[in-house]
Amino acid sequence: MNIKHRLTILHFLQFFIWGAWLISAGGYMFVTLGFEGVQIGAVYAAMGITSLFMPGLTGIIADRWVNAERVLGACHLIGAAALVGASMVTEYSIFYTLMFIHLMAFMPTIALSNAVSYSLLEKAGLDVTEAFPPIRVWGTVGFILAMWSVDFMGWTKSPNQFLIAAGAAALLGLYSFLLPQTKPVGVDASKGWVTAMGLDAFVLFKEKRMAVFFIFSMLLGAALQITNAFGGPFLDSFSTVYPDSFGVQHPNLLLSISQISETLFILTIPFFLKRFGIKKIMVMSMLAWVARFALFGIGDPAGGLVFLILSMVVYGMAFDFFNISGSIFIEQEADPKMRASAQGLFMIMTNGFGALIGGVASGWVVDLYTTDGVSDWSTIWFVFAGYALLLAIVFPFVFHYKHKPEELADVAH
Repeated sequence: MNIKHRLTILHFLQFFIWGAWLISAGGYMFVTLGFEGVQIGAVYAAMGITSLFMPGLTGIIADRWVNAERVLGACHLIGAAALVGASMVTEYSIFYTLMFIHLMAFMPTIALSNAVSYSLLEKAGLDVTEAFPPIRVWGTVGFILAMWSVDFMGWTKSPNQFLIAAGAAALLGLYSFLLPQTKPVGVDASKGWVTAMGLDAFVLFKEKRMAVFFIFSMLLGAALQITNAFGGPFLDSFSTVYPDSFGVQHPNLLLSISQISETLFILTIPFFLKRFGIKKIMVMSMLAWVARFALFGIGDPAGGLVFLILSMVVYGMAFDFFNISGSIFIEQEADPKMRASAQGLFMIMTNGFGALIGGVASGWVVDLYTTDGVSDWSTIWFVFAGYALLLAIVFPFVFHYKHKPEELADVAH
């Protein structure tokens, strides 16, 4: 089996784990467990808290001391055990603790899987910009199939969704140990303790352009967590008005259109990135987030179903054009010796601070516009759309970057 096929399996399982619970867990907590908006937001914000330190820590370990594929495998095995525990409890404090442990193990694996993929593709003499997106698209396929599996099994409001995720995590944990070795680069002791500890990736903040890029990646990461946490509860809110509608009966299937859209937009990244550059792509992403939220604000599962579907379609651009393109951009800008650490830093900003801000702020906004258990979802989504529009207006004026297509011919320099 060639390296592309082996990495395809890696990314398929990586995102199958997430897809099994990420979108439906909000509805499970809201309907089955009876958690409040702030509590649900806090669980999703835990992705942010754990991403503040775990991706950076595991990136340091993978860069300096332990093979990245071994760190990846160990994380998934630990995460699988925590998911099994979460499926067995209903008390908020225990559930939150177990999900926190799972996220401590899972969140760094996203950056690690990217770092392993980039390294192995480079060793195989392949162009990362061309080779990686068609591999990564299978991660989205895995995410979609996980969502569909949970939906068709009728488990969107059941703890069984966590057991499916746990099984995939255990399988990937074992599979990771069978991947080709991605050995630590090592450190020249004469370069001091900052380099030895892997903190050199933070020097990227010294350059204004990179600092601005990381800050706006964080703010877009916040937008991502909004729909992760409340897309399910939003559709469930129509259960009394449109109980027999497709969106209410099969929320995961409707929401999975977003991931199907991802598979299409991922494949366009090489073209758009080389033709337009990261600055224009980031603006496209921000405007897509505006459309995503605004269309939610005017849609419903009955007469407004077309607006919900359009919202799912534009999500592909909203997510891929900052997440996947951003990862490739960081790979281009960072020194090869801090590659895993730089990817970890990107995760810290997007799924760390971004998820923390998005989880807490979205829960607060939802509760603010909720009276006697009834949420004013149109207003809520328009507030989020205004937030994304503000980012799109400000970003072009503060991020200074001259697009050089020839540099993308060799991402790893």
